[in-house]
Amino acid sequence: MMNFDGTLKLADGFVFDYATMMGDCRITENDLDSLKERVQNAAAAINEMRRSGFAKAHLSKDGAPEPVYFTHLPYIKEGNPNNPTSIAKLKEFADYVQREVDAVIFLGVGGSYLGNKVLFDIFCGGGWNNFNHEERDNRPRLFFGGNNIDPWQSLHIVQQMDSLAINRPPKGEKFRLLLVPISKSGTTLETLTAFSYYYQELSKRENIALDVAVVTDLKEEAASPLYKLAQEKGWRAFDVKEGVGGRFSVLNDVGFVTAAAIGLDIEKILEGARVMDEACQTADYSNPALLNASLKYLAGSKYDCDIEVFMNYGMCLKSLGEWYVQLLAESLGKRQNREGDTVYYGRTPIAAVGSTDMHAQTQQHQDGKRNKVIQFLQVDEFDDDVVLGNPFPHLQDFSKYEGVSLNRALQIALLANREALDKDNRFSAVYHLPKLDEFYIGQIFYFLMLSVAYEGELANVDAFDQPGVEAYKKIIKRELGR
Repeated sequence: MMNFDGTLKLADGFVFDYATMMGDCRITENDLDSLKERVQNAAAAINEMRRSGFAKAHLSKDGAPEPVYFTHLPYIKEGNPNNPTSIAKLKEFADYVQREVDAVIFLGVGGSYLGNKVLFDIFCGGGWNNFNHEERDNRPRLFFGGNNIDPWQSLHIVQQMDSLAINRPPKGEKFRLLLVPISKSGTTLETLTAFSYYYQELSKRENIALDVAVVTDLKEEAASPLYKLAQEKGWRAFDVKEGVGGRFSVLNDVGFVTAAAIGLDIEKILEGARVMDEACQTADYSNPALLNASLKYLAGSKYDCDIEVFMNYGMCLKSLGEWYVQLLAESLGKRQNREGDTVYYGRTPIAAVGSTDMHAQTQQHQDGKRNKVIQFLQVDEFDDDVVLGNPFPHLQDFSKYEGVSLNRALQIALLANREALDKDNRFSAVYHLPKLDEFYIGQIFYFLMLSVAYEGELANVDAFDQPGVEAYKKIIKRELGR
């Protein structure tokens, strides 16, 4: 039986600290040992998927066998979703956007939005669009629309573009605006309605030079209307690759158009994912994603944890939690197992941010029903920090914070939250990233993707389909008369 010391550390510094998933009233070493055969089968299934590109019993919504290529994403080579040609195309796009575009509006929903917003929030931040051109290192302003059927959002973004077009370009020059609709089918309701509105409105403006780049299925037989328009009008077109579902697509063109626009090192992102994949190919608990999946599978199946809180510490990580909500919900929230038995598997995901939500959610985590797994994400060293002075030395309440590092205070808040939960035998774990850069963002994206894939195998559910969303889509189409 393996010795479980509570932490699993990779050579590059990524740490999975799972000590507080185990212990009194929680998961035991015997629990983990009892899963040995199932764990080995799960590892074999994912290794076969790495080899063949197909997941066990996975079918498309039309009932045909469908490839699953997310484990191929970290590797840049011919025949893979990320290949030398696609990377070169993204680099050319990055050069074009940073040289010739003042603002980009990305239009997508679900997997076509959430991962992109993570990259923007971490590497640009909330004040990005208020900075001048030099402060943004000559990179464009970025906006996100089409992620809701929301008339106010659409109106406000158009108003922002009008204001920028009037006030920002040098005298006599047009404001250079790029629309990027992202939809595999090219028919997604939120994306298509937003794109239709923005294009119709903004193409009328004499002071705006409007361009478009589409991200869609580029196969002729798919008949994506976005691809048809790109061919007709000569727009740039990026491929939503076969076998890469929306919740996995941040590590492909869908997410990389945003990465390119803000000047990220795409190959470094994929390197982080590749290093994680290489660390996760064993069939035992030295595999961090497999261990993570096993612990959460046991927390749910044996200890009745049906809620998972993903709690990042740092406001720039808020959207990472929102991305993870989709990943967990769509991958593991399944009515039936692969044999067709009704199992109602999965945990309800909740996104939280520390320290903010310690004042909102932690009361429930600490004293509420004992049905939650709390997953913390800690960045060990942010690039920037604030060390407090004391503008009011005559008040003791302020002087006690003098010299305090806010990065250190944020880490203390996480440690306090975790220790309090541990004292009450609540389930939690911490993922440590040494810092926030392209490499480690690629790592955490891929670690979480691989964790849900392994858990799908442990639970015998298809982690790559989403049959539940078809029910409401049919009703929307009926009511809209489409």
